[in-house]
Amino acid sequence: MAIIPVPRPSKKAWNPDRPVNALLVAQVAHLQHAERRLPLGYRSKIYTRAIRTEGEAAQYIREVTEAVHNAHADARADRAKHARVAKGRSKTKAKGRKGGRGR
Repeated sequence: MAIIPVPRPSKKAWNPDRPVNALLVAQVAHLQHAERRLPLGYRSKIYTRAIRTEGEAAQYIREVTEAVHNAHADARADRAKHARVAKGRSKTKAKGRKGGRGR
């Protein structure tokens, strides 16, 4: 596979004081949608409608991305912990009726 050289962006490309553009507004909206599905302890305290600059958008994107990663890492650790506990237990059938409404 051929390596394709990609030039570095110029120093002027990143301006944290520049007004946020439509692409970043859409990205913030998508991340807010994902953030609403996180447990309360992982959610940011940033009011997304107040985001006006690229720097503010970058801060929100960073916080939500880290929160998603942390939530998944904690859930993975919790599942592993419960798997170790359940490994020692015997398997029993669940009581109750199977399928349907049972009328």
